[in-house]
Amino acid sequence: MSTIEKTQEEVSVQELVGINNEIVLYNDDVNTFDHVIDTLIRVCEHTSEQAEQCAILVHYKGQCTVKTGAFNELKSQCTQLLEAGLSAEII
Repeated sequence: MSTIEKTQEEVSVQELVGINNEIVLYNDDVNTFDHVIDTLIRVCEHTSEQAEQCAILVHYKGQCTVKTGAFNELKSQCTQLLEAGLSAEII
């Protein structure tokens, strides 16, 4: 007869969920679809399809998460989105 051993590992909640933040892009009445798509491709390195889908979601839902990662990695990208006239924040 063989013995099966179970071990329980302690893992912090922060490790389980990660320390990811999100850049959320918000809808506005100023920017065109083309500007939003071009900016997402340039700043967030989206493919044209990804950028178009995000632009559509922002338009119809009011917001969309366009990038996830560590805060330090997202800070400059969010700043570039804001400088391009888009409404975004890191949450």
